Amino acid sequence: MEGGMNLVEMWSQMGFVAKGIGYILFIMSFWSVGVAVERIFTYKKAKDQSKLFAPQVAKHLKEGRLKDAIAIGNKKEYKYSHLAKVVGAGLSEYQFQTEGGGGLGREDLLDTVRRAIQRSSALTSSDMKKGVASLATIGSTAPFVGLLGTVVGIINAFVGIAATGSGGIGAVSAGIAEALVETALGLVVAIPAVWFYNYLTGQIEYFQVEMDNSSSELIDYFIKKTT
Repeated sequence: MEGGMNLVEMWSQMGFVAKGIGYILFIMSFWSVGVAVERIFTYKKAKDQSKLFAPQVAKHLKEGRLKDAIAIGNKKEYKYSHLAKVVGAGLSEYQFQTEGGGGLGREDLLDTVRRAIQRSSALTSSDMKKGVASLATIGSTAPFVGLLGTVVGIINAFVGIAATGSGGIGAVSAGIAEALVETALGLVVAIPAVWFYNYLTGQIEYFQVEMDNSSSELIDYFIKKTT
């Protein structure tokens, strides 16, 4: 490009430190996109499978077929379903306590089932959050990593001026332009990471509400069953 440099030429003229920072930003970008794609795929599978699981297990429980309801939750086609994990934990614990001869009273039985559901909900929620925190880290640090590259580039530009003895805006404009590329790259990495983080966090809250509602409904079912 006449009268200036394109991005490839700028990259080729960057120093070792500036290029290293650039590589770090590229890695952060690939990581954030990879995490986002994997989580979106997982969440979609969880939603689709839970929509199929909920009416089936509700039908079996309404008909009093506890073992059939538990068997549905253990099927491989529902392995991504957050509801299958939480509801299945509660049903399995209830079956274990009632058929295993635990001899628990009604209130103790309900408390035991409630704790099993809470443990499963906490584990499922933690699994849903896997990798999401890294998006927040990338979104908050990528601009500063890019700024570091810019500062290093500007320092190198002025060091070059001091070494050659030349001055003026023409002598530093190319170096500053190269340095600012790092800041732009940091923003390009950070903005999608923040978008992905906010979207995925909203999805996690949605899953948590669904698990809480299903847990409450299951406890209500056991209360009526043991009355």
